[in-house]
Amino acid sequence: MYQTIKLGSIKTSRTELIDIAKAWLAVSVAFTIAGVGVAVSGRFLLSLLISMMTVGLGFLLHELAHKFTAQRYGCTAEFRAFDQMLLFAIALSFLGFVFAAPGAVMIAGQVTRKENGIISAAGPLTNYALALVFLALEFLVPAGRIIWSSGLSINIWLGLFNMLPFWNFDGKKIWSWNPLIWGAMVACGVLFMVVF
Repeated sequence: MYQTIKLGSIKTSRTELIDIAKAWLAVSVAFTIAGVGVAVSGRFLLSLLISMMTVGLGFLLHELAHKFTAQRYGCTAEFRAFDQMLLFAIALSFLGFVFAAPGAVMIAGQVTRKENGIISAAGPLTNYALALVFLALEFLVPAGRIIWSSGLSINIWLGLFNMLPFWNFDGKKIWSWNPLIWGAMVACGVLFMVVF
């Protein structure tokens, strides 16, 4: 089932790679449709490319951060797409907004509440770090400002959205581990949103 790839001891499978690819594409398509509509044109394709580089990259690295952190704690961890939620996200995008819960990293193994909180925090922290990268690119490469600005705002939103402290969101697990860390992470996201 697992195939070791050439990234240290990180393990993956064909199923996981397919699920990541389809979730990345579906989320990118949903954000593109919500932003510019469905008419296939140069504008649509450019928006899709931007979505893949910003929201798609944010989603991908968020999930991989969970996976890599879980594997560091000796767990088996693989991303699985929720096909119905992918279709739901695309359907809602025709109404002009996106609710994306494309899937989750499934973790098997024994972890403490703290380790589970750290695994959960890795995703939103990755989005915040990506937001800072896009912010830096706004100043360093002004020609791509529309892309960098989109990447900045979407990654702040992704990080903050995942901090919701209920259902299966990262925020619930972080809150269960340490409410102060949860509060600090939410405060960082809100500060990002207000300032940028």
